[in-house]
Amino acid sequence: MTTVNPSWAYALHLPHDPRAPGVARAHVRAVLAAHGLTELTPTAELLAAEMLNNAQLHTDGAYGLGLQPSAPGGVRVAVWDSSPVIPPGFGAAVLPDDGTPPQWAEGGRGLCLVRACSHSWGAYASPGRGGKLLWAACS
Repeated sequence: MTTVNPSWAYALHLPHDPRAPGVARAHVRAVLAAHGLTELTPTAELLAAEMLNNAQLHTDGAYGLGLQPSAPGGVRVAVWDSSPVIPPGFGAAVLPDDGTPPQWAEGGRGLCLVRACSHSWGAYASPGRGGKLLWAACS
């Protein structure tokens, strides 16, 4: 008997609340465990945490988390928010210095971690509807 492994995708809508990124990280752990991808949990949770924290810190509205399979045995983590501004070093036009903050900067390293820990990443702005989507994939 042949079995088919159905495709899956999850979306979690989050309020602009400082507790929301923690709730979303728990969601990442639960989804990956349900699909037998627990070995990806540390990396996927880091990707989600950094992008979610940016949404919490740099926007005023609700935001969301999306998870879907990518590449054999991988996962794509996506975060959308209400700001159309794509962070430096994360969009299609990567800065000449690759968006790395100066060594004395107190912040700005989160998306550098996302780029370093994922095998692919990107961003899409939606000027007509407002907002953007940042994504990163790991396997």
